[in-house]
Amino acid sequence: MDIDGESYCQRNGYGEKLQKINSMKATELIIQFFQHKEISKLLSLTRENMPTHWGFFSQRLQLLSTSSSTLQNSSVLRETLQQLLLDGFGRSCKSGRHVEFCAVIAPGCMASPGGHCHGATRSSLWIPIDLYLEDCIDGSVAATNAIEILSGLVKTLKAVNGTTWHDTFLGLWMASLRLVQREREPHEGPVPRLDPRLCILLSITTLAIADIIKEEEAEIVDEVEHSNQWKSKAAGGKCRQDLVSCLQILGDYESLLAPPPLVISAANQAAAKAMMFLSGLPIGSGYLECPNINDNAINFSGNLWHLIIESCISRKLVDTSAYFWPGYVSGKMKPMPHSLPGQVPGWSTLMKGAPLTPSLVNSLARSPASSLAELEKIFEVAINGSDDDKVSAAFIICSASLIRGWGIQEHTVRFVVKLLSPPVPVDYSGTDSHLICHGLMMNVVLTGISSVDCVQVFSFHGLVPELAGALMAICEVFGACVPNITWTTSGEEITAHSVFSNAFILLLRLWKFNHPPLEYCIMGDGAPVGSQLTPEYLLLLRNASILSSCNSTKKRDGNSLLSTTYSSLPQPIFVDSFPKLKVWYRQHQACLASTLSGLVHGTPVHQNVDGLLNMMFRKINKGNNQSVGPGTSGSSLSNSSGPGSEDYYVKPMLPAWDIMEAVPFVVDAALSACSHGKLFPRELATGLKDLADFLPASLATIVSYFSAEVTRGVWKPAFMNGTDWPSPAANLSTVEEHIKKIVAATGVDVPSLVAGGISQATLPLPLAAFVSLTITYKLDKASERFLNLAGPALENLAASCPWPSMPIVAALWTQKVKRWSDFLVFSASRTIFHHNNDAIVQLLRSCFTATLGLSGDHMSSNGSVGRLLGHGFGSHFCGGLSPVAPGILYLRVYRCIKDIVLLTEDILSIMMQSVKEIADTVVSKEKIEKLKKTKHGLRYGQVSLATAMTRVKVAAKLGATFVWLSGGSGLIQGLFQEMLPSWFLSAHELDKEGNSGGLVYILGGHALAYFTLLSGMFAWGIDTTSPSKRRPRVVEAHMEFLASALDGKISLGCDLALWRAYVSGFLGLVVECAASWVMEVNLGVVKRLSRGLRKWNQDDLALALLRKRGVEAMGAAAEVILACQW
Repeated sequence: MDIDGESYCQRNGYGEKLQKINSMKATELIIQFFQHKEISKLLSLTRENMPTHWGFFSQRLQLLSTSSSTLQNSSVLRETLQQLLLDGFGRSCKSGRHVEFCAVIAPGCMASPGGHCHGATRSSLWIPIDLYLEDCIDGSVAATNAIEILSGLVKTLKAVNGTTWHDTFLGLWMASLRLVQREREPHEGPVPRLDPRLCILLSITTLAIADIIKEEEAEIVDEVEHSNQWKSKAAGGKCRQDLVSCLQILGDYESLLAPPPLVISAANQAAAKAMMFLSGLPIGSGYLECPNINDNAINFSGNLWHLIIESCISRKLVDTSAYFWPGYVSGKMKPMPHSLPGQVPGWSTLMKGAPLTPSLVNSLARSPASSLAELEKIFEVAINGSDDDKVSAAFIICSASLIRGWGIQEHTVRFVVKLLSPPVPVDYSGTDSHLICHGLMMNVVLTGISSVDCVQVFSFHGLVPELAGALMAICEVFGACVPNITWTTSGEEITAHSVFSNAFILLLRLWKFNHPPLEYCIMGDGAPVGSQLTPEYLLLLRNASILSSCNSTKKRDGNSLLSTTYSSLPQPIFVDSFPKLKVWYRQHQACLASTLSGLVHGTPVHQNVDGLLNMMFRKINKGNNQSVGPGTSGSSLSNSSGPGSEDYYVKPMLPAWDIMEAVPFVVDAALSACSHGKLFPRELATGLKDLADFLPASLATIVSYFSAEVTRGVWKPAFMNGTDWPSPAANLSTVEEHIKKIVAATGVDVPSLVAGGISQATLPLPLAAFVSLTITYKLDKASERFLNLAGPALENLAASCPWPSMPIVAALWTQKVKRWSDFLVFSASRTIFHHNNDAIVQLLRSCFTATLGLSGDHMSSNGSVGRLLGHGFGSHFCGGLSPVAPGILYLRVYRCIKDIVLLTEDILSIMMQSVKEIADTVVSKEKIEKLKKTKHGLRYGQVSLATAMTRVKVAAKLGATFVWLSGGSGLIQGLFQEMLPSWFLSAHELDKEGNSGGLVYILGGHALAYFTLLSGMFAWGIDTTSPSKRRPRVVEAHMEFLASALDGKISLGCDLALWRAYVSGFLGLVVECAASWVMEVNLGVVKRLSRGLRKWNQDDLALALLRKRGVEAMGAAAEVILACQW
């Protein structure tokens, strides 16, 4: 009231008192609101879905608790409010019912305080990582980025396992170390060896962790900016801190850190670097390049830990303070002079501006660059130096820096691709392609990256699409050149044919060129992973990713030379951009799909075919009135005699593309002549070798022709009797014994190799011709890049033929190359599973048994990653070949399984059978009656149930990983939309004998929940923005099925307890681990699911589901809060 213009309250001094009373009452009300169950839940709902508004509100409360003079006089109110702020206003509060619910389905709840899980080893938590990393080493080229896949996999497993980043990173490092230790001395052959494993440990794993840390710190920066707090608080996130603590502990695992013999020197050098740093010596001064540095140290004791730390330091994940960690440096440096007379030329010499002398080039090629600055320096020489320096610099980049420059490998691979696609000079005015000027340098790069290990490195870093695009351009240009365009280097003449062949063969190794083009179209989602790789698909990936990769490179590298080289964005390219390549590709597809036709007499192609045949069989034609030549059908004998003059047989001077167009008809004519007895097998092999020597790229067309013809079944068999064709008799029995030993751990029977005796060994004629051709090659460095194409193609070709074709091939090749015997015998052992689906099922069963420790009537505690993947393969264990672990066999076999959908059904069936064995074993018959007296049997014998639940989770992880690796996201889409609904609609008797008291259905439901969720998370991730457009559609379709069943619109055939366990488990896991999925589901479907859960008295889960749906579901969530009794 105002009296005489003055406030009555002010005049009587009541205003200040009322203000203090109001502040205290308001604070008391706020505290009461947060302490009231219903109101606190409503406020919590606001906090989750309106974070910006809640941030301002919490800031004002923080200001009130610290600055209010009224609250300073009331310590109780102040302390209560500050405690609420500290606790996040009850953020972690859960009702007792929800805690009980989480005790069964929530991740990590069965872990003991020490971090160990009942009934499982710590390594079992990370089985998907072990399997994925081992699968990467299969040798198959992937067009995906292993860094992105691995980082997504790590985030998924952290969410599912409920672990900290410390434990998650430790699990990742240990899985990567196990990968290296599994094959410390891999067997020889056209397969990845040790370097790709080290690449995964020291480059891919580090980069995956770096991506996770950058993502977390970017989120922190966003939160800080939105909350108007100091940005300095975002300097270091929890991920980075946990990585540091994880790396410190990693040094205690000495057995895993023991370096393989090939990297002991690198490990010692990394340890020496730390020792020099602590001794005050400048690391970049060239001391590490001194040849006798090991003589100046008492004990370096370098191991893989030191290499890991150096890899992390190079990516700025940790700093040089790591050198001070306890135990990191052992021993002391002896005093070293400031000038070392024994110092050899090295990277420090290059950085000082020294020219590229032969000794310096050899030194730089042997030792990898240690920094991005050094790599940029040599790359600048490769771009702007003299012609000779360009060649030398390209040779250096493609040597040790590419394979073992782990700290900068992500930059090296991009530099290599850039070398293969140089831009058009601004002042270039020639009529020919500018690429021809770089022919010699490109040939050095192509030969330098042709090894299996190098191709795997490009695959891991996700650069296969970009590499393919560069190679297509090279093939298009150099394939149109006549071979008289030459370059000379080190006394060797390099022709346009050489450049074309090296590029073409490398290009074809990037996709399954010798598989039928319609294979994956016919099979759809049932096609194996990787079978979809075609030139069109690779170019689509290249075009889709080139912009994002360039932008991310600029952001990551700032003003570095690498980012400046990407200043001009590459343009999209398509198969139509390469007309000559497109013509060959269409002919190649036609050759695979049907028999040859269309060769017309008198055409240039016919003349080229005739000229090539005369070149191949000139000695035969000179002494015979019949010459091998093309007939009207394209593959017959020509009765015209060839001229007798030697000049006629001069090698044709044709562009490579013209030769490639004629090769299928040439090979068809030669094989037909051999089939009709007009050409001896030895003459056929010699002629094909002459053709392959003339144009090595023709080997690819020979492979595709034989691959197609062997499937037609029109050729008579070749008897490998040692007279007409080579005989495998000398080694075949030994191969059979070794195969039996390799598969011994799986329980699979090995069929007899030759039923009628060794003398009756036969091969299909195209396969016999191809194996005869391959064994004519010398196993030297010059032939290695061609055998890297022919070797896997020969294995695939033999595997598609009837048993025992591959063992016969292995026996033949073992006679020629003893050191490849391990690889060949292992390849032969894999074909057992190609021809027998029952053997695949038995192999899968062995994988589950080994992982879970299931054995007969009892369950052991020995199940682990070690039993699943073993210790690799090779004759260096136990003095000879040892049984190969079932997991390794499966990872090397599944790509050749034709029907992956059927395989997935087998995996699901075996997983459920394993769950039954777990339930039968853990729950003894004496406990059944007691279990029946409790609700769902879940409260009796908590330790035993915890053990069972942990093993069930491991089984689900194993099954989900197998499905994901085998079929990819397309197969998992079918799992969600077709296979699982059909499974629930059918009846399944999992407990016919009643041994588990019904527990098997509950465990089975939770197993299916984990299996389904993990499969989806592996395929589509848990990030808010999914790279896959499938996830929203597929997840919503599955949620719709669940909602319809809960509404009673669908009649289920499965057990009700299993169904309830699955729905509760799956939705609970989605809420806990993949909340972003809920946001992609229609609100009406989410409401229906919530109503169904409430009918089962699962109010907490019903509310949690609505809370995760966002602002749109706040009203429905509030109704649930107010309607339930909390």
